[in-house]
Amino acid sequence: MKSFKEQTARIIFMISACIAIIAVTLICIFLFANGIPAMGKIGFWKFLSGTVWKPENDIYGIFPMILASIYVTTGAIILGVPVGILSAMFLTRFCSKRLYKIIKPAVDLLAGIPSVVYGFFGLMVIVPTIRNAFGVSGASMLAASIVLGIMILPTIIGISESAIRAVPESYYEGSLALGASHERSVFFSVLPAAKSGITAAVILGIGRAIGETMAVIMVAGNQAVIPGGILDGLRTLTANIVIEMSYAADLHREALIATGVVLFVFILIINLTFSLLKRRTKD
Repeated sequence: MKSFKEQTARIIFMISACIAIIAVTLICIFLFANGIPAMGKIGFWKFLSGTVWKPENDIYGIFPMILASIYVTTGAIILGVPVGILSAMFLTRFCSKRLYKIIKPAVDLLAGIPSVVYGFFGLMVIVPTIRNAFGVSGASMLAASIVLGIMILPTIIGISESAIRAVPESYYEGSLALGASHERSVFFSVLPAAKSGITAAVILGIGRAIGETMAVIMVAGNQAVIPGGILDGLRTLTANIVIEMSYAADLHREALIATGVVLFVFILIINLTFSLLKRRTKD
């Protein structure tokens, strides 16, 4: 009877795993089967390096969108990573238990907020603030970076906190025994020992930022041009797909699917980097 239950459970687990693999495989087949031919029709390098996106004239260059995705992701990392890591250090080494019970649920709640709410917050608070401060429209690279920087905080804080807690206590105690202060022991003994986990947190944060769509659409300005500065509007790869897919047809639709292929490759590279880091940590 026990063997029958174990065998049944094994089959159920295997079917579940197969469903996940089949789903990923089907998505890959759909994207590449529809996107690669479109790149061939447009011209591979022309599609990737073209600076003009005019579907009405059958001109499809996604270089401005590639740059926009990289810019807002970089901005989000610059703003979100220091805050996230320092917050994780505070929660693990400096926070009282009573305060931890307040901050930790708040961080977890931050992870559950829908992206459209972040976008609405950016549209009603961040965009007007930038507009009043600099005399520009406000919907810009800076606004998108700030919103994404807030959105990646739960990912970076959660994983960094786990990485710091996983460091053996002997590192901290050994540093104290050598005469270092509490702060110095945390920053120069515990933090370096957790660097692999913290790096993984940053990589997952990058994946979260580069794949975000709704919040970015609401605050980025959605201009398919190369931005001249952080106060200019831009359009990311994800925003380009969402904005135009509803009315696109023929080559225009295929070009948008090809845009998805480029985005998929970006995410694939990020996940491979994360896997390599995990393997390196285990070794």
